[in-house]
Amino acid sequence: MIILASDHAGFQLKEEIKKFFNKENIIAIDVGCHSRENVDDYPDFAKAGNEKVLEDPRNVGIYVCGSGIGMSMVANRNPKIRAALCRDEASASLSRRHNDANVLCLAGRSTSPRQAIKIVKVFLTTDFEGGRHAKRIKKF
Repeated sequence: MIILASDHAGFQLKEEIKKFFNKENIIAIDVGCHSRENVDDYPDFAKAGNEKVLEDPRNVGIYVCGSGIGMSMVANRNPKIRAALCRDEASASLSRRHNDANVLCLAGRSTSPRQAIKIVKVFLTTDFEGGRHAKRIKKF
């Protein structure tokens, strides 16, 4: 399952990702926020996303805030979450292949919907390579 979370600054980009998912018949759970109205408590949305992501090891999250930094910092406070702030397809691919990232963080203020969809597609279709990378992940 794909879990979506955002703050008010990431809301619009999250909605564009949801439109793409609806068009592609991809099911996702949105844990909020649910409008552009200012919410200062973005950590609550990242934590809610983490709870859902951790319900099943196949789950992944896509979290969006203004810079992507705040959501990634909060998400990574949980030792079972490996959140990666990705600004392009290459970083999305590497985050999955080498780091087994289970949460993608995006910058709502500086990532276009078109670029975000490209990043999301790569993130969702790239598998963890395991091997020497698995050894490193255990050290997290």
